[in-house]
Amino acid sequence: MRRREFIALMGASVGWPFAAMAQEPGRTYRLGVLAPLPRDNPANMAFFDGLRRRGFIEGQNLSVEWRVYGLRVDLISQYAAELVRAQPDVLDVGGGDAIRAVQQATKAIPILGLTDDMVGEGLVDSLARPYGNTTGVSIFATELDGKRQEILIEAVPGLRRIAALADANKTRGVKLDVLQEAARARNIELSIYRVAKGQEAIGVAKTSGAAALNVLASPMLDANHQLVMDRVAALRLPAMYQWPQDLKAK
Repeated sequence: MRRREFIALMGASVGWPFAAMAQEPGRTYRLGVLAPLPRDNPANMAFFDGLRRRGFIEGQNLSVEWRVYGLRVDLISQYAAELVRAQPDVLDVGGGDAIRAVQQATKAIPILGLTDDMVGEGLVDSLARPYGNTTGVSIFATELDGKRQEILIEAVPGLRRIAALADANKTRGVKLDVLQEAARARNIELSIYRVAKGQEAIGVAKTSGAAALNVLASPMLDANHQLVMDRVAALRLPAMYQWPQDLKAK
């Protein structure tokens, strides 16, 4: 499934809690969004398309409070508190750290989360019975980091050294160990750079002797993909990204 179609599905999913309230004529429903990307990002247009298909149209029967944390992960807790104070009917949240911050801010408002592993990150008890006020979708994006590494190695003949850019706040050590072992099995040296902010990603994009770069799955890195891409392009370094749409970003 392409990213746009997936985000459209998420927009439709946000309508589920609204629908459970039995839509009332004349009522304006309130949605709070805490996301790594700004609402004018092209992918988010699909989000609103999904809502419209379920009958929720901004400016008619829907109002939206949107907070973007991609470039300021240090403000996640502040944004979560602001959204809860606005008392939305539903909170739509992307990324494990953001979901956890919103969970700490409210135990009553329904939360629809989107992250790598809802269960594995301890955000819900199980997918079948999440309990509490949180439900959502696990995309298991990091499971594909290894596959993307394989494709990158095959795409660059004679590769001997590669680098990976990882989110220091998200990517687990065990996942990175698996990538190291996979590279080692192919006689390739892998250097992993763990960064906490997008601005740091620019500084390490020029890897020491690496001939290719794998940008691992992460909301923070995704939000900063244009900064990383511009730096990587200037270095003429072959690179692999989480979403194909990133390659079309301007």
